[in-house]
Amino acid sequence: MNNTPTFAEGATRPVWHRTMVSRGRHEGHRVATPLELLFDLCFVVAVAQAAAGLHHALSAAHFASGVLGYAMAFFAIWWAWMNFTWFASAYDTDDVLYRLLVFVQIAGVLVLAAGIPRAFEHEDFGLVTLGYVIMRLGLVALWLRAAVEDPEGRACAVRYAIGVTVVQVGWIARLALPHSAGLAGFLVLVVAELLVPLWAEHGRPTSWHPHHIAERYGLLTLIVLGESVLASTVAIQEGLGRGIGTAELLSTSLSGMVIVFSMWWLYFAQPAHRILTSNRAAFPWGYGHYFVFSSAAAIGAGLSVVIDYDTGHTRIGPFVAAAAVAVPVAVFLLSVWLVHVRPHRHGRMANIDFPVIALLVLLTPLTSVPLPAIALLLIVLVTLTVLVGHRRASSRVA
Repeated sequence: MNNTPTFAEGATRPVWHRTMVSRGRHEGHRVATPLELLFDLCFVVAVAQAAAGLHHALSAAHFASGVLGYAMAFFAIWWAWMNFTWFASAYDTDDVLYRLLVFVQIAGVLVLAAGIPRAFEHEDFGLVTLGYVIMRLGLVALWLRAAVEDPEGRACAVRYAIGVTVVQVGWIARLALPHSAGLAGFLVLVVAELLVPLWAEHGRPTSWHPHHIAERYGLLTLIVLGESVLASTVAIQEGLGRGIGTAELLSTSLSGMVIVFSMWWLYFAQPAHRILTSNRAAFPWGYGHYFVFSSAAAIGAGLSVVIDYDTGHTRIGPFVAAAAVAVPVAVFLLSVWLVHVRPHRHGRMANIDFPVIALLVLLTPLTSVPLPAIALLLIVLVTLTVLVGHRRASSRVA
C-alpha cells in the first residue's frame, strides 16, 4: 500500500492509520490541505485578541505594557503556528490520529486566545501558558509518532520531541517566578525555543516543501491583513456611532484601504519558494516573519487608535495616534524587504526603495495628514516595485 497521501484522498477519505514517513521535497502539487486551512482560521481568533489588547492599551496610553504584552502574546501564537506548519510540510499523513492531534493544537490556541485579555489587563499569563503548552504537547506527540514510524528521520524527530518538551517545562516553571523576573524568564525561554529547530535539524534535516511553505506563509499573511481590515471596519462603525466627521472618516477609511492593499501587493510581488533552497536560507526567512505577521496585525490596532483619537475617546495626542499606524507599517516594510525582497535583488540602488520609504513613513506623524501621507508613500513604493519587476522581466527576455 502506498502510504503517501494525496490531497484529494486526504481531504475526503482519511484512513484510520498510515505510516508516517517524510514527504518528498520536490513532490508535485503540494498545496495546503483543508485541515491546515482550519488550523489557520482558528489561529485568527488569537491574533484578533492580541490586536484588540494592543488597541486598548495604546488608547489608554499604556504604551510599554501594551507593546510588550502584544509582542509576548504574538510570539506564542506565531511560534506554535510556525512549528506545526513546518512539521506538516514534512509529515502529513492526514489520517485519523493525525487529525485528532491537530485538533488538540487547535484547542490549545483557543485556550490561549481566551487568556489574552487577562494577560493584557492583569499581566496574568497562566491561561495563555496553559493554551501554549497544550499546543506544543500536541506537536510533541506528532514528533514522537514520526520517530517511531520514520526510521530515517528518527534522530531529528527525537531531538524535536525532547527540545520542545524541556522548554515547555520551563514555561510552566516561569509562572512561579516573581513579577520582576518574568520578562527575563520569557526572553530566556524565547531563545531556547528558537534554538530547538537549529539543534534538531543538525545532521539530517526534515524534508519540508518550498512551495508548500511559501503558500502557508502567504495564507497567514492574508489572515493577519484580513484581521487589520476587520479591526479597522469595526473602528469605523464605532466612529459613525460616535459622530465622527465625514471628512475624517473618509480620510481614515480610504487611507486604511490603500495601506492594507499596498502591503498585500508588496508581500506577494516576489515568489518566496525561490528563496527556500536550504535550511540556511529558510531559518532567517521563517524567523523573520514574526515581524511581518505581528506588524501586519498591529496596523488594524493602530487604525482603531486613530478612530479613538478622532472621536475623543483616548488620552493620547495626534502624534502618538498617527505613530500607532506609522510604526507597524515601517516595521512591515523593513521586515518584508529583509526576508522577502532583498534576496531577489542585486545592487545597492535596487535595494534602497524599501528602507527610504520606511523612514519617510516614520516621519509622517509630524505632518498634518499622516494617514494619507502613509498611503501615498506606499503607492509610490508599489509603483517602484512594479517598475523593478518589469525591468527584470525585460532583461531576462533580452
